[in-house]
Amino acid sequence: MQKLNFGKTFLLGFGFFGVSVIWSVYNAFVPVFLQDRFSMAPAFIGFFMTLDNIAALFIQPAVGAWSDRLRTRLGRRLPFILVGAPVAAIAFFFLPFAKALPLFFMAALVLLLSMAVWRTPIVALMPDITPSKFRSPANGIINLMGGVGTVIALLLGGTLYSMDPTNHAYPFWLGAFLVVVAAALVLIFIREPKVFVKSDEEPPKIMQSIRMILKEKDKNTLLILGAIFFWFVAYCGIEALFTLYANNHLGMDPSVGAKLLSQLAFLFLIFALPAGYIGAAIGRKNTILIGIGMMTVAIGSMFILPTSVLSTLLFSLPILGKVPVVGLILMFTGIAWALININSLPMVVDMTDEKHIGTFTGLYYLFSTLAAILGPTMYGAIVQIFSSDYNLIMIVSPIFTVAAFICMLFVRRGEAKQTSPIPAVKETA
Repeated sequence: MQKLNFGKTFLLGFGFFGVSVIWSVYNAFVPVFLQDRFSMAPAFIGFFMTLDNIAALFIQPAVGAWSDRLRTRLGRRLPFILVGAPVAAIAFFFLPFAKALPLFFMAALVLLLSMAVWRTPIVALMPDITPSKFRSPANGIINLMGGVGTVIALLLGGTLYSMDPTNHAYPFWLGAFLVVVAAALVLIFIREPKVFVKSDEEPPKIMQSIRMILKEKDKNTLLILGAIFFWFVAYCGIEALFTLYANNHLGMDPSVGAKLLSQLAFLFLIFALPAGYIGAAIGRKNTILIGIGMMTVAIGSMFILPTSVLSTLLFSLPILGKVPVVGLILMFTGIAWALININSLPMVVDMTDEKHIGTFTGLYYLFSTLAAILGPTMYGAIVQIFSSDYNLIMIVSPIFTVAAFICMLFVRRGEAKQTSPIPAVKETA
């Protein structure tokens, strides 16, 4: 009888934990560096914050397809983690010490390239070791670990940022240390399956896969990838500029903005696992639609409510500290994002067969990465055009969530497969 291996999935989640730590610190504090240290305009800040996604756009899909074909003694996914994680940690450690823009750019470039090398393989490991019907709960566990990484990074990072007024390096040191520990745990305790689906057909490369989904008669894959694109535009645009929104629109210190983001991440963490089980119970599509509706209402309310209301303190929590109205809205957004994000990757990988999982994981990241490039760049340009009015990002995002909702309404595939997987056989040389 098939069942979800909680222990193995939990250990695999440390990989996503490491990824989340790095990006949470990066997204919270690099925009502040660019504004305060290098005096960049909002549009240029928005563009700089897309460089990680531009690097990922050219690397992650190709790496995903490559990992499908790779065969080593260590496995087909783990070698990428072995190489990418340590390089990323070193670059992240030295990033805050780069006081000249060219040096800062070079350190960021090394970080972004190395992160792009191992993100898709670490995510593709989940469906490798998890039967189809358990992939939403498994994705919930993995994202739970990612949420833990985000909360730790933002809560401790917000405090550590203020403790080093010269370089603000302590959050980056924390991220570098935690990513090494997380990657080591995955490499030590996770063993990839030693069997693969036997096929003489080479998995298609990423452009072949795009042409394949464009030719599909039912357009289900294209529709869900379009929805993914739209909701990631909405989310990534806000995430990349939120500390500047808190600083310039709400009049808060950047460290407070980071802690507010941790409140979103904390509710995402709490609902990551329930979101997977909700998706298994009522369907992934229905769960995602509910999440998109919630996210639209939450973000729109931040545009409508005046700053005096958004800044009003409501209560305090033991871990998260002071929770103003904007913090409560972000918590609601965190729940919505869990319902969306936990169930979307399982839908994508269950639209294909086992030998193409890495390729379709790459497609997932291709479309989400394109969105993460467009979102911050477009939002930064809008803010700059309209005299640094950061509140405008909260009315642009609901436009994209509504577009995502419309796309999802027409998706007809991607739910958990009810049949048992075809027994795999060992590949021969």
